[in-house]
Amino acid sequence: MAPRNKEQEAEVLTWIGEVLGEKISGDYENVLRDGVVLCKLINKIVPGAVKKIQERGTNFQLMENIQRFQAAIKKYGVPEEEIFQTADLFERRNIPQVTLCLYSLGRITQLHPEYNGPRLGPKMAEKNERTFTEEQLRAHEGQLNLQMGYNKGASQSGHGGFGNTRHM
Repeated sequence: MAPRNKEQEAEVLTWIGEVLGEKISGDYENVLRDGVVLCKLINKIVPGAVKKIQERGTNFQLMENIQRFQAAIKKYGVPEEEIFQTADLFERRNIPQVTLCLYSLGRITQLHPEYNGPRLGPKMAEKNERTFTEEQLRAHEGQLNLQMGYNKGASQSGHGGFGNTRHM
């Protein structure tokens, strides 16, 4: 498990506050733990992404908020391997994974032109397509590939098969 990064956590909370248009204060995992803030966040990014938010209730009902948030961000385009498990947040098992997931969400918003809110994390790379002529693609064909090694014409002819020694 990766170590926690308090600066990144603070940056995530600031970003969430900017997106929601409200000041978010408190302990990082306690603010996010019940999933209410997360559901409000994805609803602000994608209106109507989460239909029902449980403001209070049993642990099971609050964990459903997190699951609804996860389903919504997966649909939005966050890679599945970057989405945290419900227990990572609710039981505080892997808070750095939660941070990674929220950074990923912030990054994915850049791919959606309809989103014009604040940014989180580095700017995504632009597509850099290159075109090569047939001549450029074939330029290497006459060269000796030294990665395989050059052994002055030695071969395994006469080896006799697997497991046998070569008689000289």
